[in-house]
Formats: sequence, C-alpha cells, structure tokens
Amino acid sequence: MLNKYPMWKNLMVVIIIAVGSFYAIPNLFGEDYAVQVVATRGAEVTATTQSTVNDILASKNIEVIRSELENGQLLVRVNNGEQQLLAKEAIIESLGDKYIVALNLAPKTPQWLESMGGSPMKLGLDLRGGVHFLMEVDMGEAIRKMTEAKMSDFRTDLRGEKIRYAGIRNSAKGIEIKFRDEENLGRAERFLKTRGNDMVFRDISSDGNYLLLANLSEAYVKQVKEEALQQNITTIRNRVNELGVAEPVVQRQGAERIIVELPGVQDTARAKDILGATASIEFHMVDEKADAAAAASGRISPSSQVYNRRNGGQVVLHKAVMLTGDHIQGAQPSFDEYSRPQVSINLDSKGGSIFSNVTKDNIGNPMATLFIEYKDNGEKNPDGSIKMQKIEEVISVATIQARLGRNFVITGLEHAEAQSLALLLRAGALIAPVTIVEERTIGPSLGAENIQNGMQAMIWGMAVVLIFMLVYYRGFGLIANLALTANLVMVVGVMSMIPGAVLTLPGIAGMVLTVGMAVDGNVLIYERIREELRNGRSVQQAIHEGYGNAFSTIADANITTFMTALILFAVGTGAVKGFAVTLMIGIATSMFTSIVGTRSIVNAIWGGKRVKKLSI
Repeated sequence: MLNKYPMWKNLMVVIIIAVGSFYAIPNLFGEDYAVQVVATRGAEVTATTQSTVNDILASKNIEVIRSELENGQLLVRVNNGEQQLLAKEAIIESLGDKYIVALNLAPKTPQWLESMGGSPMKLGLDLRGGVHFLMEVDMGEAIRKMTEAKMSDFRTDLRGEKIRYAGIRNSAKGIEIKFRDEENLGRAERFLKTRGNDMVFRDISSDGNYLLLANLSEAYVKQVKEEALQQNITTIRNRVNELGVAEPVVQRQGAERIIVELPGVQDTARAKDILGATASIEFHMVDEKADAAAAASGRISPSSQVYNRRNGGQVVLHKAVMLTGDHIQGAQPSFDEYSRPQVSINLDSKGGSIFSNVTKDNIGNPMATLFIEYKDNGEKNPDGSIKMQKIEEVISVATIQARLGRNFVITGLEHAEAQSLALLLRAGALIAPVTIVEERTIGPSLGAENIQNGMQAMIWGMAVVLIFMLVYYRGFGLIANLALTANLVMVVGVMSMIPGAVLTLPGIAGMVLTVGMAVDGNVLIYERIREELRNGRSVQQAIHEGYGNAFSTIADANITTFMTALILFAVGTGAVKGFAVTLMIGIATSMFTSIVGTRSIVNAIWGGKRVKKLSI
C-alpha cells in the first residue's frame, strides 16, 4: 500500500524527536551567579572550607542558594551579580592567597535531570562572557633546555664509551667539548655522529686546544619548537581542566602562540593565577658535600646551586637535571604502609630508562623535586614583551631507596601538598615558559546582549518562514512548520548532548541558516508533489513520487554543504568552528525532519486513503 509507514518507523521518529527534546529541556532553566573556590599551592578544599565559606557569607547577609563541594572544588550559588561580587571579596579576605576564588556561572539544571545526563549547551566566550588570553611560548628557553639535555647526554655517552674529555660547556657558538688530545677528539666525533642527525659537529681546534663544537641542526630546532608548542598546549589544557574551568578553549595560533579562552570566568587577575600554576618540574640530586655555612654565603661548587625550600630553609642541589616533568604520564596521591602521604609517579618508557640509569648509582642518596614557576611581575623587556619572573623552590626531598624505573613514589609530603603535587604532575610540565601578550575580558552583560540579539534574529527569521509556509502550502505548510520547530529543538538537544560542542554567536547564525535549509527540503518535495498532481497523477502517486524523486536533489545539496562545513571545522578556529558545528548538526537533523519526519505525518493523515484533493 502506498504511503504507509510500518509501526516501527513511526515509533523511531517519535523516539528520536522525544530524545532530542528531552536533552534540549535543560536550556530552559537558565544559570545562577556563582563563586568558585579551588585550592592551590598545598592547600585543600574540604568540608571544613565549605562550612567556613557558608558562615562567612551568612555573616555578610549574602543568601546562598546552594553550596556544592565536588572533586576538591567548591561552587557557591548566589542570587545576583552584586551578591556574587560581595561573596568573592568576603571569601578572598577570609581564605587568603592559597585559594583561587573566581566568578562563574552555574546552570540551574535540576539534579534529577542531571542524573539522567541532561545539561545545557556550553556557551562560547562571546555569549557567556569570560577571559581571553593570547600567550607566546619562549622558544629560546625551549632550545636552551634541549641544549642542556644534549650536554647531559654527551657526558653519559662519552663515559659509556670510555672516551676521555676535559670538559663540556655551553658557549655563544654552541656546545663546546674539550679534549686533551687529538685521538680522543676524533673518536668522540666519529661516535657522536652515529647517535643521530640531531646535531651538527665541527672541529674548531686551535693553538693546542682540542675542541669539538656541536650545534642543534636546523631540522631539529624546528622539531623542538613544534614539540614545545604542542606540549605546552596539552599542558595548559590539562591544567585548566584540572583546576575546574568549564569548557576552556586552548588552541594554537601561528608558530609560537596559544589562544586560551575561559568562558564564565570574569576575574582576569584570578584567571592569570590559574594559568600561572602552569609551571615545570625537575628532579635533581642533593649536594650533600656542600657546606651549609659556605652555601649561605654563596661559596659553593660551580656545578651546584642553592634553592629555597617551600616549607622554609635552603638546600644545595646539583645543577645537572636528572629528569624533567615532561616524561610523567600519571601521578596519583596515595599512602604508604604507615599511612603517610606520598605521590605515585608513572613515567613514559624514555623517562623510565633515563631514571633507571641515573638512580642506580645513587641508592641511599637524597633526591629533590624542584618546582619552577614563571609569573608576570608587571615589568617589560626592552623589546616591549612582558618580563617573566622565574620562581624556583624545592617542594620535596626524598631518599632513593632502590633503583627506580617507570614507577616510583615521592614521600615526605603533607596530605594537602601530596594532593597539589599530584595534580601538578598529572597535568604535565611546560617545556618552555609562556608570556601573555594580549588579554581581554567579555562581561556577562555583553554575552547576554549577544544572546538576546541572536535569539531575536532567529525568532524573526523563523516567524517569516513559518508564515510563508503556512500561507503558501496550507496544510502541508503546517506540517513543514512542525518539522522545522522539531528540527531546531533537535539541534539544541544534540548540541547539549555532545561534550565538546560549544555554541558561539556565529553558531547562532548557523542555526538561522539551518532554518532556511530545513524548509528548502520541504519546498522541493511540495513543488514536486504539485507538479505530479498537475500531470494528472493520483494523490497517493503524487505524494509517493514527490518524496521519492526529490530525495536525491535534497541529499546532493545537503551533502555538499555538510562537506564544506566539515572543512571549515577542520581548518577554522574559534568562532568558525562554532558556526561549522551547528551547521553540520543542523544539516543532519533537517534531513531527518524534512524527509522522514514530515513523511511520517503525511502518511498518517493521507496515506492509503482515497483522497481527491490535497491542502497544498
């Protein structure tokens, strides 16, 4: 029988639209003004912290809608923006600088809906407000660190081959390796050239000085810079995620810059603190032979350096770096057999091999974990760039109990410090420091205005289309309007379901474009039905031919548009990606609603019946 869907297909249409509608519902509830509290530098957010914050706000007559403690982060909801600012100031004054207190917005989604996976669409910076940073990676520091690593490798490799050298130092020309005779220089040059194509070697001996000059090759320098950028992007993204900023955007711009957008965060200074926590970790051996009194007055070996300890005092460390944090794959806080806090470390294969070699001869000796942080001190370099202050402090000193490999533990920590260190190590280490070269803040009021203007454009555009379809196609126009409404609801539902999807202002433009494309499919189908009726076909044949023959035209047009949107998503950045995402989702849902959805309704009303005239 023509124009009859089986029951399963009708049920499928109803279920798909119902699921899309269900996940679109959370967007109706709006957002609360909130203050987010996250611990840093050895502190910890606990139930006691939550109780303290609640008491502080009560004493200031600030009404708390809800206070939530989850995953070591506290989120306090208040009634309005004025109380949000007052709450932030009161919390900062009480808790001090060991906590990051940031303004935020929290969805009002009911808990029962959240338990079923319902959540509103994530809004981009232009709609929700927040902070935007353009950061530049210090490639000079990345090259310097790689040069130091190569110097360490040279020492290890030459000792392993029993090639005697007089010294290795880093000069303005490159790495200079000094030998006592020409024979050892020749052996070293032949051996080191077999270790790979990363370095270019040149004999610069003169006046009885036997010197071998090593420089990083151009190809390797390019590789180091690319790896530094990619590693820093990953690290910054991980650190921001660990610190609880919702839906951050971290992406590259050019060869040395990174864009960081933190939607919902309104405090630029605190956002800088969040990014300031992106430091690096190094492991050094403690110089036990150093005299404490001499070290205090600066008289120490050239191969050692004095560092401050986080918990007070000083310690002398060998300058040679045993291992850097970029080899750490995982870090979890735990307890030893005596219930003492510790951090369990997991290294990658290369890091495990390096650590095994450097610890086998140091069993029973103390090893230090050096925390290196770069902060904006408000000063600028002569070239106008921001001058970063380098802060170095030893956060733990532990004795090597056995030869270490890919897995080991750091002990001697307080519980809160173990939690903080695990977070830092788990997120990774920056290969090179970054400086903020541009920053801007988008307020929530501007974001709300953008949403209002975008929604008005969508409402007016949709109203015109709905009226046109209803007047021009009558009953069939009403069906098209139902499908169009269902399509928009499904776009919102799918956007809410996809974890990485973010709605931006251009994304709203993509939704408006989807309205036009969705109705375009119905126009093609309806015009084909009219043409069949004019050619003398019966009503049932006209409907069947109209949907069947128009499908290929609709599919061709939508597939080519979808491919264009896919290319925009692949090569675009920020706002362009937001437009492409909504357009791709809109194309998929409009194909379903305009072809399958309307056909289901048409079949239910007119299918298999003797009909002499259609309302089209």
